[in-house]
Amino acid sequence: MTIQDIQNDIIDEFSMFDDWEERYQYMIDLGKSLPLIDEQYKTDDNLIKGCQSKVWVHAELKNNAVQFTADSDAIITKGIIAILIRVFSNQHPKDIIDADTNFIDQIGLKEHLSPTRANGLVSMVKQLKMYAIAYQTQLS
Repeated sequence: MTIQDIQNDIIDEFSMFDDWEERYQYMIDLGKSLPLIDEQYKTDDNLIKGCQSKVWVHAELKNNAVQFTADSDAIITKGIIAILIRVFSNQHPKDIIDADTNFIDQIGLKEHLSPTRANGLVSMVKQLKMYAIAYQTQLS
């Protein structure tokens, strides 16, 4: 699936919920299904700077696609990173770099987060794209 296809699926999924209470619960459930990062990668080097909570992300390049794993010490944040990893994991670095993340606004995520969590969301997207840039450089 392309990044856009995955984003469209997420938009459709979130549109099934009537209120933000249900959407938060869905994000929490997504966080619970997140493939956990190996403990060896829960280091300061893998912490995303700018997040209120601790969020660790590890990336590897396999078969010209970036594979992400992550974890967080907060349930909402874990749900947010789970959504981002669902969108970006197993995609080519250039596709990640070029991806528009307008789905975040379309599902209303940023407007329903506290300012510090919204800043953390931006930091997460930025870090995932930075990994993609590093891997794209290796492939060039």
